[in-house]
Amino acid sequence: VSWITACRILRKIRIAMGHRDSIYRLHDLIEIDDALVGGRRGGKRGRGAEGKTPILVAIENRGKCAGFIAMQQVSAVTHKTVAKFVQCHLPPNQLVRSDALASLVEIGKTQHHAARVTPPDMAGEWLPWVHIAIGNLKAFLLGTYHGVSPKYMQEYLN
Repeated sequence: VSWITACRILRKIRIAMGHRDSIYRLHDLIEIDDALVGGRRGGKRGRGAEGKTPILVAIENRGKCAGFIAMQQVSAVTHKTVAKFVQCHLPPNQLVRSDALASLVEIGKTQHHAARVTPPDMAGEWLPWVHIAIGNLKAFLLGTYHGVSPKYMQEYLN
């Protein structure tokens, strides 16, 4: 099997897995946060950094372990993209925790939403599993693939 054929098969498998994962919906206590992934250069950190791909992450918090997870690449973290993400991945009336990002207040329209401003050193107590998942994603993408193009990012998130 040639390298090109292997890459095509791998992409088809990733796309199929993404379609399969789209039927699952998260339940119970859910943590939601956004992250910026990738980018070729250092420079400005945080929101507004050039070349970074924004993603939304939701994960079930089952106490001492995490449950299912949903990750989606978005064009920007806005009220509209958050509402669409929540509609796709969460049934109504779930208990949702998040940080106090203004775009995430949209969650409260269909869910029981608890938002809190937390200092960086306390973020692991309020949203432990979502931060672990984001850290693992970034380490996976940098360590295994040395970065991923935004064009193919969603395939890796699936």
